[in-house]
Amino acid sequence: MELLGSEKVHEGHTVDVSVKRYRRVDGTEVDRQVIEHPGSVAILAYDDEAVYLVRQPREAVEADGLLEIPAGTLEPGEDPLECAKRELAEEVGLAAAQWRELKAVHTSPGVLSEVATIFAATELSAASGELDEDEQIEVVRLPRAEIERTLAEITDATTVIALLMFAGQ
Repeated sequence: MELLGSEKVHEGHTVDVSVKRYRRVDGTEVDRQVIEHPGSVAILAYDDEAVYLVRQPREAVEADGLLEIPAGTLEPGEDPLECAKRELAEEVGLAAAQWRELKAVHTSPGVLSEVATIFAATELSAASGELDEDEQIEVVRLPRAEIERTLAEITDATTVIALLMFAGQ
């Protein structure tokens, strides 16, 4: 696939929107609206008894409290692992001695350039961090025995992927 041109039609705080023209391998040309996102991280933090989730409002899907693993957006030039460490401290008040990258996923490749890197975090300890001023987060410690039952209520894709990978271990 070849990018033939791109025009930014909206510049936002977190995302930009561009109209891009592509030539496919078969020669056809298509225009696509693309939401440009700097990338994100999601953290599956767990100990012997539980995984740590967060419940927070998600206005884009009109949800008062979506249950998710901790996650956040990369700052310009930020290393995904450093972002994951920052987000775990800010959102859950934890640090991890052991980190492992589980998978990088395209969150919605039909319209969004975002790649989310999912990490596993273990050997947890208390840490201090500060929420962003517009965040309202409730930490949920989910016992391992309740993961399968709780998956039915979870709609966040990175959380579903992480928990299914965890359950399959």
